[in-house]
Order: sequence, then C-alpha cells, then structure tokens
Amino acid sequence: MKLTIVGTGYVGLVTGACFAEMGNDVLCVDLDPGKIERLRQGELPIFEPGLKEIVLRNAAEGRLHFTTDIQEGVRFGTMQFIAVGTPPGEDGSADMQHVLTAARAIGRHMSDYKLVIDKSTVPVGTADAVQAEIAKALAERGMSKVPFSVVSNPEFLKEGAAVEDFMRPDRIIVGVDDDRAALLMRALYAPFQRQRDKLVLMDVRSAELTKYAANAMLATRISFMNEMALLAEKLGADIEQVRRGIGSDARIGPQFLYPGCGYGGSCFPKDVKALLSSAAGVGEPLHVLQAVERANDRQKHVLVDRVVNRFGADLSGMRFAVWGLAFKPETDDVREAPSLVVVRELAARGARIVAHDPEAMDRAREALGELPGLEYAPSPMAALEGSDALIVVTEWKVYRVPDFTRMATVLRQPVVIDGRNLYEPAMMRECGLEYHPLGRPAVAGAPAPLALAA
Repeated sequence: MKLTIVGTGYVGLVTGACFAEMGNDVLCVDLDPGKIERLRQGELPIFEPGLKEIVLRNAAEGRLHFTTDIQEGVRFGTMQFIAVGTPPGEDGSADMQHVLTAARAIGRHMSDYKLVIDKSTVPVGTADAVQAEIAKALAERGMSKVPFSVVSNPEFLKEGAAVEDFMRPDRIIVGVDDDRAALLMRALYAPFQRQRDKLVLMDVRSAELTKYAANAMLATRISFMNEMALLAEKLGADIEQVRRGIGSDARIGPQFLYPGCGYGGSCFPKDVKALLSSAAGVGEPLHVLQAVERANDRQKHVLVDRVVNRFGADLSGMRFAVWGLAFKPETDDVREAPSLVVVRELAARGARIVAHDPEAMDRAREALGELPGLEYAPSPMAALEGSDALIVVTEWKVYRVPDFTRMATVLRQPVVIDGRNLYEPAMMRECGLEYHPLGRPAVAGAPAPLALAA
C-alpha cells in the first residue's frame, strides 16, 4: 500500500518506519526542511531504541521517503495519516491548529478517494472537524463530489518501547463509520495480527475518547501508588511489599504500580489536561482526574522536600549529583520530566547540581538553559565526586547496579535519595550508605562498609 504520513515527530516517524518495515511504500511529509534533510541523511530527531535501524534499512531499500512538499504527499498515498503535534494551550486544551492545517492541505490537493486517518492524540469531535475542513477545501475548488473518509486510529506507543509496541500491538483501535474505510484499515493492519484478531472497531468518537481514557487510567494508577507510598512511610509500612500484594490480584495486575517522583513526558500530562478541559467544556467535571493531576504535581516536589529535610532549606555551598534527566528510561524526552523540577528547585536554593543521563543531556540543556550552578557529568560515578548526596530521578539500567562501596567513599556525604526505589535498603546499609527511598523505611549507613565486588 502507498501511505502518506503528515508529520515526522515521535508518532509520525515511528508509524511511517514501522509500516515501511511491513512492506508498504511510505512517504513522510514535514514542513521543516532542516528535519527532512537530516532524516534523508539518516539523522533522527529523537532517540528511540531500534528506530534508527528501521529508518535506515527501509530508506536504503526504497520503501521510506521524506519530503517537504505537501502536494506531493497528498497525491502519493491513498491513506493519509495525520500525525502532527497537538500541544496544550494555556487552558490545557489540545491545540488543534496543526491537525486542521493538515486537513485543509489534503482537501486542497486531493483529486481522488483518500482515507484520512487521525493518528495524533485529539479531542472527541476532531474527526468531524477534519471532515468539515476537507469538505470545505474541496468545495472551494468545485470538487465536492470527490469521495473521502475520516477515521480515528489513536496510537498507544510507550516511549522507549515504541517500535515493539507498534510491531506487536496488544490492540488496534479504529474508529470508523463506513465499510470502505473499515476494509482498508483491516487490510493495512492484517500483518500485525496474524496470531489473533487485535482490531477493535468502534464509532469514531468512542475511539477518540478511548485514547484519552487509557492514558488517564494509567496516570491514575501512578498517582494512586505515589500517594500510597507517602502514606506507607507515615504508617511504617513498606510500599514494595504492598505493591507486590495488590499487583498479584488479577483484577489489578502489576503494571504501572511502581511508586516514583511523578509522571512526565509528552503524553500523560498533556492528555490529562486535555481530557479535563474537554470535560469542563461540556459541564462534566472529572473529580478523580483533577486529584490525579494535583497528586502528580505534588509528587514532583517530593525529592527536594527530602533534601531540605535532610540538609536544611539553605543549600548554598552544597553539591548534589542527579542521576537521570529523561522522564523515563530509554528515551531522551525531558518534557514535563520530574528532573526539571528537582534541578530548578535545588538551584533556586543555592545548590550546585551535577547531572548525568545516558541520552537526555542535550535535551536537558535546551530545557534548562544556562541555569546557575548546573553542570553535566560524563559518567554516573563522575557526578558523585565531591557531591553531598546522590538523587536518583530516572531508573536507567546503568544506575541499577553501581559500585555501592565506591559510592560511599566518593560522595562527600554518603547519602542517597532514591526517587525510583532502585536499591535494597539492607544492601545500602551494609555498604555504608544512608538511604532514603520512597514509601520504605530510611536506613542509616553502617559505620564500616563491607568490601563488596563491583
């Protein structure tokens, strides 16, 4: 099949590359000439495991192409995927200008049947708006009889596992209102569901709401566990044991039950705000989701609160190592990342910060700018040298099994404040580290660290 992907951001690039991997002929369109030229040279704008290899392979084999010419893109594919950004507006609602601009461009240039697929995360009613924009553009050209369909096909891609999620989906949501569009969507996704039927057909508005509802549910689980962790500390319980206990209930399951320092990224914060805005617009306030957002905002400050409780409000002259800047492992995305809150608040209190991340330091530099007192370390251990404490923000694999004994000697004060509960308290104590996890009892370091192998 010939497919056009409008937008080469996170969703568009993954979508285009993975469809090309299945043998489709894919043309990706973006109005940014610099981005298109870099993609043609094999330079990706994002870090996502496995994506670069797929892009390079399919470009070399002639199945994946890039252009800035929207007219060329509209003429190329029978299926037109709209995968542009929908950033939050000042009121939290999704900004639809890029989606509607893409719809108008399709209507201005199409001359035969097109299946227009909303892949961007969009509010309920967007497909109707897209249909209206295309119809209006066709009418202005005197071509109102040219047929087209609009469907909703929301993405469910986890950053850090997007390629795997796309190639082996657990479900494929398609909102469709006509048989021709449904037939084409079934044919397109047939290679992804050879073992079982994963296609879930529904009406368009239900598909649009399904995307928001799914992310809202996951955000709710995260905020719920974060609050349980804070409660566990006050009651003398261990949240890790609680997590295993409730996660073994088949009605609940173990996923998204890990307490931490708040969710971030390009999806959960934006989608929660957008759903709250949509609900307010129809006079149906979502009280649970309002609490989820408040709990997450509070959680992003928890690590700094622990620093203040341990070292005092004035951190002038102190130095803190921060491990992890991306909002989650296996991505370079720092949008809405808890690390940004931690670093800014420490700097505001006069501290020096030495940060490390395997992939996200360039993105962090863009987000934080020339923040006084902030520097970046070439390795995790280098960040510890001369620091008064380590603050773990992102659970990258490289941080999971460090040389604990060396940590205790390199740090100026052997204090570890762990926002992801990566380590066993007993091990930290034996290695002479003062350990402050979330939802678990803090432990003081042993006076004489054991000599453990690195």
